[in-house]
Amino acid sequence: MKLVKAEKIEGGKFELHISVDKATFEEAVTKAFQKESKKITVPGFRKGKAPRAIIEKMYGKGVFYETAINDLIPGVYTDAVAEAGITPVAQPDFDVVSLDDNGLVLSAQVYVKPDVEIADYFGIAATRTVAPVEDAEVEAEIKTVQERNSRETEVMGRAAEMGDTAVIDYEGFCDGVAFDGGKGEDYALKLGSGTFIPGFEEGVVGHKVDEEFDVVVTFPAEYHSADLAGKEATFKCKLHALTRVELPTLDDDFAKDVSEFDTFAEYKADLVAKIEKRHADTADAAVTEQIFDALIEKMVADIPAPMFDAEVENFLRDYDSRLRMSGLDLNTYMKYTGMTLDKLREEFRPQAERQVKVRLALEKIAELEAVEATAEEIAAEYDRMAAAYNMPVDQIKASLPEDAIVEDLKVKKTIDLVREKAVVTDAAPKKAAAKKTTSTAAKKTTSTTAKKTTSTGAKKTTTTAKKTTTAKKAAAPAEETAAAEAPTEA
Repeated sequence: MKLVKAEKIEGGKFELHISVDKATFEEAVTKAFQKESKKITVPGFRKGKAPRAIIEKMYGKGVFYETAINDLIPGVYTDAVAEAGITPVAQPDFDVVSLDDNGLVLSAQVYVKPDVEIADYFGIAATRTVAPVEDAEVEAEIKTVQERNSRETEVMGRAAEMGDTAVIDYEGFCDGVAFDGGKGEDYALKLGSGTFIPGFEEGVVGHKVDEEFDVVVTFPAEYHSADLAGKEATFKCKLHALTRVELPTLDDDFAKDVSEFDTFAEYKADLVAKIEKRHADTADAAVTEQIFDALIEKMVADIPAPMFDAEVENFLRDYDSRLRMSGLDLNTYMKYTGMTLDKLREEFRPQAERQVKVRLALEKIAELEAVEATAEEIAAEYDRMAAAYNMPVDQIKASLPEDAIVEDLKVKKTIDLVREKAVVTDAAPKKAAAKKTTSTAAKKTTSTTAKKTTSTGAKKTTTTAKKTTTAKKAAAPAEETAAAEAPTEA
């Protein structure tokens, strides 16, 4: 192989001309004949036994050229890329420039990682704002643990109340005719949950076990079933059982049951400390975001579109993996939410583009500052990944080359370096922002969800946190669908 030409062309592409001498090409053609002749039938010869000259005379001299070229390409292309000193970021487009008595000349056009310029990346100004721990936040987390340790008891001797779970049979009628989706048996309905259409759960309140009764309601005008929208319906119901959740008393015994502490005061103090740390982690992540914003502004690079496209596909694969961990897959998710691959790609693209830009900036800084990964750090990273994936270290090494580990470690160390040299100013949280968070976000999410988001997202990298945000946005249609379908049961 000889690299004849290597030059940058328009749009972030490089063009390579690769020469293969006659002897090497002829050897590849011979191997192609040995591989392909077994599939060729020639009259007068058993299948696969016809001489090469006979086959070439019948089908043309170049009958094996395509196979030979395809077999040569991986090796000669890899060598040419290394010699040219470029980093491809997409699959190349190949073409035959010439094929004659002198051998073969191939051209390869490929998008490459761009040249990056960046300066003044030390001393970036950022503001760190740690949200205070609100009483409502602590109480919400305690409430979640309290509910998780509750027990359900049978209600005896009284009528149904809001907060009870009523086990009922029901069947709905419009104008005396039963309608589809309006019947259920032994359905456990939490009164006050808003699961069924307005007025239904209120209609169960006041009735006792074994009582049969009618509940008259009107379907909302915007109901998803046009046949029922705005119509009055009568549900014939029978109440089979009532249960109610009993919450444990918030005392020292509760603390002993749910934690390693002996008193409720100690348990609560530890919870406050954990929330404070989460808030601090969130503030640190916000500082990192500000630094990344500044790096993107300071970077100059002509980034080819395929780099962004490839990262969008990485986001899709990551999202699919996370869905599978929860028992779903991407196709099932899209089926039930009405999402499409194009819509998901559109959701992920802003984050994907940002991640590509940040990565390029950090890689350039690592180069300028001669950031390296030590053998000890590489070994520790392999050990960490083996523990995380519960796999032998050798298996991790076989699937993930050391070069990739080294590059990731250099980027992580560069983040720490830039962060260490940033000028970070602590600031008090704005009161208006704190009120908005309490009144809106707290109402929209349960304390369990808030806890899960804060404790995991804050610990992950900025990029991962952003993925989580998009995943939540993408998941929203599923919640809306579920909410829309629930009243059909009633």
